Amino acid sequence: MRRMITSLFVFAVMLLSAMPAMAAEGANGGGSNGIIAIATALAVAIAAFGGGIGQGNAVNGAMQGIARNPGASGKIMTNMIIGLAMIESLVIYGLVIAFMLLGKMG
Repeated sequence: MRRMITSLFVFAVMLLSAMPAMAAEGANGGGSNGIIAIATALAVAIAAFGGGIGQGNAVNGAMQGIARNPGASGKIMTNMIIGLAMIESLVIYGLVIAFMLLGKMG
């Protein structure tokens, strides 16, 4: 897991360091659509990845809590659903950012 996060970080740094090299070409508008498309894909991918991990941890904790104390399942389930809605809203924000970036392409 740590290796994957490190490699993702290195990939992002490489993408950001390539931008100054393309600055002269960007003055006439060439090539910037590709970078915007990559940024859009990264926004959605990172949001979905983080949301999936967060939702998995939330459901895991809720199920463990219900297994330990079945009488509290109503309260645990309510709090879990509220938490899942908040986690999912972050993924939706990532999608909104992706749509905003796609709007910059045109």
